[in-house]
Amino acid sequence: MIAIIDYQMGNLRSVQKGFEKVGHEAIITGDAAKLEKAEKVVLPGVGAFRDAMTELTRRELIEPIHNAINAGKPFLGICLGLQLLFDKSYEDGEYDGLGVIPGEVVRFQVPNGYKVPHMGWNQVSIVNRPPILDGIEPNTHFYFVHSYYVAPKDERVVALTADYPDPFCAMTWRDNIFATQFHPEKSQSEGLKILKNFAALS
Repeated sequence: MIAIIDYQMGNLRSVQKGFEKVGHEAIITGDAAKLEKAEKVVLPGVGAFRDAMTELTRRELIEPIHNAINAGKPFLGICLGLQLLFDKSYEDGEYDGLGVIPGEVVRFQVPNGYKVPHMGWNQVSIVNRPPILDGIEPNTHFYFVHSYYVAPKDERVVALTADYPDPFCAMTWRDNIFATQFHPEKSQSEGLKILKNFAALS
């Protein structure tokens, strides 16, 4: 069973429908007991970092997230769900994250002619190839919507980069943890490949 964490932030139904399109059932839940029983866990997210951490804390979901990761379950973060895995964010202040992956979340500093948020389709470069990238070709385009990006302390966790205009981390991978800055559920057939590959992990 795939469990999508419900903390009232993110396009939960879109992620669920993405898994359904590739033939896998996924439940949306904020119940710690159901997260514990799940074989795979997804942390989606749209919105502000501070609000997300507040909701995860209020709903007592931080410990279940750590438990799932520490148990070795395949774990997928999407967009804000990627950023929350890091130590801290500087979005509208300085706020602690889940502290799973060392590093920070910082705002784009872009030259004239570039807009923030970074929004739309952008191609990626493959740095490392985790199993959820099976069938994904170099320079594939994915859909992004974000004003902040992650800066990992250990560059070995970077799986994909994209340029805006400088390279930034578009996906991280460490052991059982996979996380994308882009939205696979909004990235048409190539994004659905990623969801299908994640669902097929053992």
